Amino acid sequence: MDPNTLHKAITLAFTSRDRAYAPYSKFRVGASILMEDGTLVGGCNVENASYGAGICAERTAITKAISEGHSRVQAVIVTSDLPTPTISPCGICRQVIREFAPLSAPVYMVAAGYHEKYGQQDTAPAFLVANDGEAFAVAQDKDMVCTMTLDELLPMSFGPEHLVR
Repeated sequence: MDPNTLHKAITLAFTSRDRAYAPYSKFRVGASILMEDGTLVGGCNVENASYGAGICAERTAITKAISEGHSRVQAVIVTSDLPTPTISPCGICRQVIREFAPLSAPVYMVAAGYHEKYGQQDTAPAFLVANDGEAFAVAQDKDMVCTMTLDELLPMSFGPEHLVR
């Protein structure tokens, strides 16, 4: 993902966050996912009075993408209202991401300040740089964006390949 695509994906995650339905926790989360075909899909958390019936932003985005005919996740972007990029996917979301993404897929966790500072820009801020020919951009400002691979977030994971006979 080039830096401008990453910037668009981050912007979509914030747009999705703003659509969150979180009347109980007041904790809004937005996500966007880059699919293998280049499509960006957004999702938000949707709470329910029966707490267990709620769904996280990451699973909303993946469910939406799969239901629209996409199949492989290439990158995940997550944000919230937190001032730091400490919004990693929960355990259930990590496992759902694992179902549709390679272990090398980057997960970008983005601080709320990114949107306030760079959200109106059409192009990526300078701290999002190409990773020397690698497929994905990296963020040089760790106070704004933290990047980890799915394998780092879900080590020794169980995936669909373990069920193949």
